[in-house]
Amino acid sequence: MFQTSQHILDVRVRDADERASVEDDVRAQIIEGLSKAAGNKTLPTILLYDERGLRLYDAITTDCPEYYLFAAEEEILKTKGDEIVRVVHRHDFASDRMAKPVVLELGAGALRKTSHILLALSRLATAEGLTNFNEKDGEAPIKYFALDLEKSELERTLGLLNKAHGSDLKGKVETAGMWGTYDGGLKYVVEGGLAKDSIANDAPSIDDRRSREIDSPDDKSVSKAMRDASPHSITSDSSSNHRSPPLHILFLGSSLGNFDRESSVAFLRSLPLRPGSRDTLLVGLDHDNDKKKIELAYNDPKGVSKEFMTNGLRAAGRTLGDEGLFAEGKWEFVNMYKEENRRHEGYFKSVTDQTLRVPDTKTVLSFSADELINIEVSHKFSDTDAYSMFTASELRPIMRWTNSSNEYSLWLLERPAFTFPLLKQPVGNNVLEKAGPFSVPSLNDWHTMWKAWDAITLGMIPQNMLLTKPIDLRHICLFYLGHIPAFLDIHLSRLLQEKHTEPEYFKDIFERGIDPHVDDPSQCHPHSEVPQNEEDWPTLEMIIGFRDRVRARLAALYDDLSSGRRQFTRKIGRVLFMTLEHEGFHAETLLYMLLQGAGKTGGTMPPPGFASPPWEALAEHWNSAPLPNESTVVLGPATVALGHDDNEAEDAMQDNSDSDNMEDKISKVKQYEFGWDNEHPKREVEVGQFKISWRPVTNGEYYAFWKGEGRDMVKIPGSWVEVDGVMKVRTLYGPVDMNIAQHWPVLTSYDDMSKYAVVGGGRLPTEAELRLFYDKFSSGYEGGANIGFRNWHSIPATTGLPQYNGKGHNGGVWEWTSTLFDKYEGFVNSTLYPGYSSDFFDGKHMVVIGGSYATIPRLAERRSLRNYYQHNYPYPWVSGRIVYDV
Repeated sequence: MFQTSQHILDVRVRDADERASVEDDVRAQIIEGLSKAAGNKTLPTILLYDERGLRLYDAITTDCPEYYLFAAEEEILKTKGDEIVRVVHRHDFASDRMAKPVVLELGAGALRKTSHILLALSRLATAEGLTNFNEKDGEAPIKYFALDLEKSELERTLGLLNKAHGSDLKGKVETAGMWGTYDGGLKYVVEGGLAKDSIANDAPSIDDRRSREIDSPDDKSVSKAMRDASPHSITSDSSSNHRSPPLHILFLGSSLGNFDRESSVAFLRSLPLRPGSRDTLLVGLDHDNDKKKIELAYNDPKGVSKEFMTNGLRAAGRTLGDEGLFAEGKWEFVNMYKEENRRHEGYFKSVTDQTLRVPDTKTVLSFSADELINIEVSHKFSDTDAYSMFTASELRPIMRWTNSSNEYSLWLLERPAFTFPLLKQPVGNNVLEKAGPFSVPSLNDWHTMWKAWDAITLGMIPQNMLLTKPIDLRHICLFYLGHIPAFLDIHLSRLLQEKHTEPEYFKDIFERGIDPHVDDPSQCHPHSEVPQNEEDWPTLEMIIGFRDRVRARLAALYDDLSSGRRQFTRKIGRVLFMTLEHEGFHAETLLYMLLQGAGKTGGTMPPPGFASPPWEALAEHWNSAPLPNESTVVLGPATVALGHDDNEAEDAMQDNSDSDNMEDKISKVKQYEFGWDNEHPKREVEVGQFKISWRPVTNGEYYAFWKGEGRDMVKIPGSWVEVDGVMKVRTLYGPVDMNIAQHWPVLTSYDDMSKYAVVGGGRLPTEAELRLFYDKFSSGYEGGANIGFRNWHSIPATTGLPQYNGKGHNGGVWEWTSTLFDKYEGFVNSTLYPGYSSDFFDGKHMVVIGGSYATIPRLAERRSLRNYYQHNYPYPWVSGRIVYDV
């Protein structure tokens, strides 16, 4: 790459032959698109954005108020610009070895909106006291690049920007241009173009976090074990991570809507945001607004939009060798919004039958009267569209800003250390590809689970906590690091009729955890006998080595299944399902234990590889979020189906059946829905009419009750903690003020939640009643539900709003039901895990359904899933909503 002037970098392909091939490619796209059958003809959208097109687009944003997207986005940037840059850059200036953060805007355009961001950055630099930084090396602490197609437009707009705001930006924000396509600019970044004279300020790896905890020589072996065991994917392992500055990409104007749905995911996945590095993307998305409003935005009464589009025809002709090839009088611009696809489309309509010959070729292009040629597509985004796209792109929303009319949003995203894929997005390997969402997990599913598990166990538990019990009713933390691989190994050995992984005695001490009675901890179901003295526990290094060998054993099984060396059966599928979901359950168990130590000196460390929450900004957003018009909704009477049919005893019959060939057997298993023994069989329950709260009880509501009439009736929830006389809410980042978490669902015991409900004239719902509510109003993981580590904390519930007919999520919690966890007609004990349910048919456990922010999607989304906790157990992440009899 080279600099063509003082402020413009040429990031186009440098080789003349390559550059010519790019130009030929656009020409080829034109000819190919226009040679398609009638009804399918297209022109590439890039034709709209030549130099004249960019100026016409600028005129649309300036002179056409119907084009609301520009004004909506500008409103957000004007009113929230300072907050946005504080959130985006809050980690960039925290280190003495500070790298100069780079802000890269894709498709920068006229820079009028961007000026609000740049001025906010200038104010941030002043607030951070970065004057000394400037004097030290003579450069501004923040560098901004505008990437666009036309060099002359870049020079013009950057010149206007510096003329208007240069004095405000001087010494604080350096501005420059990148001349080229998205691909050229991103390639420049990927190849290290931003790394010159920069020092990385990346998030510390799990190894770094752990090694800081280790001070004594005796702990060197532990440190080595952590280095050997830490998954490279928790933070990016690219060496360029340690040379590149923090990168913050802007992609404004809802330009992402110009991609089709699949291409938008591919584009977002291609962005050089390093996992767990605090790199960010600020992207603008237009909402799925009213049809007439959208159509008018793209075809204004002044005709500026039409002129902008028609200029694309000139560009097409010029690319083919004759700017006048498409005679203006023979074409009309038409547009339409297809609500079912949430997609605006722009077309040229042939006014008459006509034939065109491409200059210097024998190619003839024919068009009939009224035939349409598509040149523009702009997708609009529902919440489900947005969350699905982000998740498929391995991105996580940090914050969202919406304009005052709720027409448009700016989303701040990061690429975290791991993401759980959409359930409809099959990821797999060979024989297990495209398995059903609740069927056999793929090896990739395991890798994602391991990333989460290792982030928790190796990234959040300091050395001094390993042999402690954050909750007295549970084992020490170290137990769980051994329990998960031991449980997997035990079931692999039984399945494959093979020896246990060494050391074999791990199966004796790590097979099963404890869940003693809260009232009498001496009463407990059968469990492993664990060492009583600290010195008798295996070392962490031994456990990590064992874990890695067990994981390798599992990977070998998948390899055998894929290659055909081992026959795939439903029993194998069941063992794989059970052991993966067991690990998912225990990740959450360990986290609610660790919650008790968060914020304490030497206590739980914050989640690695995820941006820490900007609490104050989030609280302001939550405080202004809309509430349901009514607090309750009436449901029933109805017949509610619970559970599903999954008879474990039939596994062997299916595996030994002669009625299907092997390919058909594998296909059936891949689509089979597995579950735990308390989910089988499917059964129906009648419910009468009832009123149910749109949302669970919040911390704020429960706090008012606890301070008032309920003070002597209920205990302080285990999710709260008093700090210096002030009641706060526990998070994995440490306690936060009640005014931050007041709208989150409260997490407390069944007994206390039930008392709250009764005092308010209601009760807790039965399992069937709550399931009926979920069936009607749950948005699911695709629609933004706070599960699968989208956040590492609860958030306010969103159900009950008219926009999506009441659909939303509950904030990321399990919910209590008044249904006792007990044996029912048709229940059959699991053979693989006989005591999973029946050990807890003790009259003390209540059914909970839903899923917390740390529940993996395949658990939270399986409709038949039931979980259970003791009625007076204060620690799990369970809330509740109120039901009123009608």
